[in-house]
Amino acid sequence: MAGTQKTILHRCGYLGSQMTGAERHWEMRSPMISERQTAKCKRGFSLIELIFVVAVGMILMAIVPPLLTNTLSNIKLRYSAIDLSGLIQKARMQAVMKNTYYPINTTPLSASEVGYFVDLSPKPPSGLYVSGDPMVELGSLVNVHGGPGSGAPGETAFITGLGFAVDASGVLPRFNARGLPCLVVGSTCPQIPTQGFVYFLSRTSTFGTSWASVAVTPSGRVQVWTYDGTNWIQQ
Repeated sequence: MAGTQKTILHRCGYLGSQMTGAERHWEMRSPMISERQTAKCKRGFSLIELIFVVAVGMILMAIVPPLLTNTLSNIKLRYSAIDLSGLIQKARMQAVMKNTYYPINTTPLSASEVGYFVDLSPKPPSGLYVSGDPMVELGSLVNVHGGPGSGAPGETAFITGLGFAVDASGVLPRFNARGLPCLVVGSTCPQIPTQGFVYFLSRTSTFGTSWASVAVTPSGRVQVWTYDGTNWIQQ
């Protein structure tokens, strides 16, 4: 290795005591080169480099938090749809077990939040929540729309793709003793053949509105769907 190169490495702290006597003599004869290279090693970042790093950091700070917020909003909406589908399943199971029909109703929890519960009161249902009734809280930011007309993206095509007629009244589902979705008529709840229910859930965040859906088929099966920005995907 040339003397100048080793001197530079030594000044930058890379060689230490590995230099020979001749090389140390060369270093002493080259004070101007040594001092110039030492200053270059200690220079650090330039102002332009620091400005660039700060600018990149500010851009990331502006982009990442909203994206993270939107992702969390989508996750929360999906869990809300899963919670609602689980409550619907409980209503169905209770109807079969008790050989009767049970509806799902709502009850206010606060000024901006609504709870959904299975009304287990004797017939006719009271429509009032009683401690012990299965209930879920979807959160104040989640909106639920029953039937068509929700404004969900691709709603018409989505409902058509379900393959069954959808109740347009927007009522929450009921299940009869056979575990089939039904509509109350007097003191009975007969099934309407080939008809089911669909509910659209929405949640608004910084990047727009996220969508999910819960569908109840004529046979009583409960499906959860989410919208990925392009297509509806069954979970």
